[in-house]
Amino acid sequence: MKSSIKYDVLIIGAGIAGLYAALHIPKDRNVLIICKDIPWECNTFYAQGGVAAAVNEEDVESHIEDTLKAGAGLCNEEAVRIMVEESLEVIPDLIDRGFDFDRDENGEIMYTKEAAHSRPRILHAGGDATGRYLHQFLMKLNPHPFLYNVRVFDLMRSGDTCYGLRALVNDEIKELYADNIIIASGGVGSLYAYHTNSRTISSDIHGICLERGMRLEMMEMMQFHPTVYVDNPWARKQLLTEALRGEGAQIVDENGRRFLFDYDERGELAPRDIVSRAVFDYKMRCESRVYLKMDMFDEDFFSHRFPNIKKALAGLGFDLPHDWVPISPAFHYAIGGIACNLDGLVPGLENLYVVGEAACTGVHGANRLASNSLLEGLVFGRRAAISMNAKAFKWGRKPPFAEFEGALVEKDDTILKQRLRRTMWQEVGIVRTRSGLKRALDFVDDVQHLTIGRLLSLRLKTARNIIESALKREKSVGAHYLLNE
Repeated sequence: MKSSIKYDVLIIGAGIAGLYAALHIPKDRNVLIICKDIPWECNTFYAQGGVAAAVNEEDVESHIEDTLKAGAGLCNEEAVRIMVEESLEVIPDLIDRGFDFDRDENGEIMYTKEAAHSRPRILHAGGDATGRYLHQFLMKLNPHPFLYNVRVFDLMRSGDTCYGLRALVNDEIKELYADNIIIASGGVGSLYAYHTNSRTISSDIHGICLERGMRLEMMEMMQFHPTVYVDNPWARKQLLTEALRGEGAQIVDENGRRFLFDYDERGELAPRDIVSRAVFDYKMRCESRVYLKMDMFDEDFFSHRFPNIKKALAGLGFDLPHDWVPISPAFHYAIGGIACNLDGLVPGLENLYVVGEAACTGVHGANRLASNSLLEGLVFGRRAAISMNAKAFKWGRKPPFAEFEGALVEKDDTILKQRLRRTMWQEVGIVRTRSGLKRALDFVDDVQHLTIGRLLSLRLKTARNIIESALKREKSVGAHYLLNE
């Protein structure tokens, strides 16, 4: 890699959206995929449940309806239709390329059901390792080079063109130029004290986009997963996939009571926002621990269907499926993101695209339907690549850019970052109040006036946008729940 080279395409991120986009860019194009860490340290790798997709043509309208209902009236219906209809293309494409979804003894693809789906339509691989299997598969097929250990901290925009980026590459600041750039950097997980995301997901790119005049949309819509084991010592908490509840696992209190039916007649299969708030409320109101109960499963079935969860929890001292696992909601998915059109193109720019969780396509509305995220990455990653190939945008002479001044990290940043994560969890989490949101905004403003590094500054810009978006939406809907004070 030489910073003097101008690439045809730079792809920021190596999850499912970036890799599937890369697969649709011709091999003879000069493409570089950059990732903050090693390529498999991404949210795709940790995705357990599977890929939601229409089972057949007859299921298209039902899948659309389920997605729109979960989105609580705020979905972009055109985007939803595109995603569901094109699922009938991307899933066969994966299979034709050699990907193996789990099949039954007759060789038929197995589907499971998750919350708010009206029928089983979730494809999975390796039992509970769908993301890992898909990631490894796309990595093997990828025809383009990777560059690891790249920390992007600026985009070089002038007018309607994004000329490249600035990044810390193996501890050296470099500038990389490209005719086209695809952002596939994921969401904002590290802004929250409890989350299920990869350690690389820190919202830096969102902050850069705000600085460079790009719009973020629906950032108040942060989705929290209801079943997470949060007592491990790592930043990324142990997700317990919704597929467990789809197969019959139960959420119970200390006495084994399935209290979710007090909140919604669908119980464990209510949408995620409802289940997360119910667990949160019950724990606070009743001062009771809440558990995921899985002892109804046959041990052989569980070991085959959920091998990675069994192994991960065994390392934490649990014998599954026999033991009850204490759970809490935790941040899981950024529904909102960088604004773009239905081909992933960022408004006002000729050559900057965004795909996957980093984008706001509008398919999720106010609440993401379970397992639609991997599908979104596949469908819109492919659409961005196809659109970019057809447009064939190239720029000639680039304008000069100022030298970078300041520090990426200052001495107190780690402490302040942890305070930010606690503040976001407490005040901008599952249940919000206007007074709490204002306290969070005051905290962010106070920290922004301290001597801080650029990386923390970018996080604070994103956090501020989330808080401001939450304050602007004065009524509860979907994942945004505002408690009357």
